Amino acid sequence: MAESPPTKPTKSDPSPGSELSGKPSVVAFGFDVLDRIELAIAMVKERLRRAVTALEARGIPHAVVGGHAVAAWVARIDPAAVRTTVDVDLLVARADFDAVKAALESVGFIHSFTFGIDIFVDGPDGKAREAVHILFAGERVKPNDAVPSPDLSAAKILDGYRTIDLDRLIGMKLTAFRDKDRTHLRDMIDVGLIDTATLDRLPAALRPRLAELLANPDG
Repeated sequence: MAESPPTKPTKSDPSPGSELSGKPSVVAFGFDVLDRIELAIAMVKERLRRAVTALEARGIPHAVVGGHAVAAWVARIDPAAVRTTVDVDLLVARADFDAVKAALESVGFIHSFTFGIDIFVDGPDGKAREAVHILFAGERVKPNDAVPSPDLSAAKILDGYRTIDLDRLIGMKLTAFRDKDRTHLRDMIDVGLIDTATLDRLPAALRPRLAELLANPDG
């Protein structure tokens, strides 16, 4: 008996990759897209500088944490490995919050309380994802966090602004441990800021998380 010819792919039975056939493999973007990216980065840096300058002008103790702090540390080793971030995270003492609020409002930020965190959006049209986020020294961001946020005693000047030391920053990232925090930690592993020796300098509760990342640095 002669074999039947192969069945041709149909719309209900697509062959692998057929859904991409006929679609362009390269999409062109104008230089205006790059201009918008550069503008967005510049606006984030301007918000950071404006917020920090307002606190410094009033002598309010603080430290830049989060993605900007990671960027400052990574840039010391490999500027090309720096990852941009859209928000600004500041660590302050709760006792200073009223002074912090007055300082930030004096330069155009508007206070809001969102998802359990005090934030300051940039003007009436500001977005929460681009806001200044306030964390309190010595307190847990979430009730179930393994360790509280660090105090301000180890703040140091780095990249032109005050941030916390490397081990405390690593601890904050391990405590939060969201996707973006793990990405930041992998960036620091990649440039050599984190290695197995870091484990002994961390609170015991955070060591398994870092050990997991060191064992699988590529995810």
